[in-house]
Formats: sequence, structure tokens, C-alpha cells
Amino acid sequence: MASTTAAAGAPSSGTKSRGGGKLYRGDLGMWSWVAHRITGVLTFFFLFVHVIDTALVRVSPDAYDEVISLYKAPFFVLFELGLVAAILFHALNGVRIMLVDFWSKGPRLQRPMLWTIIVLWLAVMIPGTYYLVSKALSMLLGGS
Repeated sequence: MASTTAAAGAPSSGTKSRGGGKLYRGDLGMWSWVAHRITGVLTFFFLFVHVIDTALVRVSPDAYDEVISLYKAPFFVLFELGLVAAILFHALNGVRIMLVDFWSKGPRLQRPMLWTIIVLWLAVMIPGTYYLVSKALSMLLGGS
């Protein structure tokens, strides 16, 4: 009968021992999985808040106007930037995941596809970040 426990002290590949325990640092695929889950949760909470603040218009139009004016503050431009970053990464990575699952070459090409979505994400986020930060600075410095 096979044993399910490894020999004590036997080194395993991909992990480093620290104080008797093992430290797994992960690889790019694992971090992509983590980022996909985090961006999905952030997008869900944005949609939840959006439904609530939109529902305010039926309860109290004045409260709705106050919330919308709060969203136009320069500080909220950072949240807008984070929202765009999260949704864009989640969408691009979701397409990659679908290709890995449903395309016969997907599993073999998942790492190059991940690098492709990272490059696409950066190609959109760099000018988008410049635009939104310029907008926030303009608002802070008294521009329109």
C-alpha cells in the first residue's frame, strides 16, 4: 500500500524550507488566478454600490444628487482608475481563461496569452492613467 506522507526532511522541488515549514512562492499562473478573483470581487462590489446609489433617485432625488456630486470629487478619480484597471484585467483574463478551456491549443499557450493580456492591459492603462490623473490634477488646481 502506498504511503500518503513524504519522508521527513526530504526536499521537494519548487519550495524552500524556512524554519521546518515550506514556503510556496507561486508562479505567474497562480498570481493571475488570484488577481482574477480579486478583480471579480471588486467589480461585484462596484456593481452593488452602483445599484444602491442609482436606487437613491427613487427614494430621495436630493440625496442622489449629493452622492453624484461626491463622485465628481478629484479623490474619486483614483477609485475610477482602480475600477477601470480591475474591470479591464478581469475582462482580458476572462477571455484568456475561456481560450485555455475551449481552444485545443489553449493549455499549451496559456503563458504567452497571459503575457499578451498583461501587455494589452498596460497599453490601455498607461494612457488611461495619464488622462485620469491629469483630470484629477486639473480639478484640484482649479481647472474645469
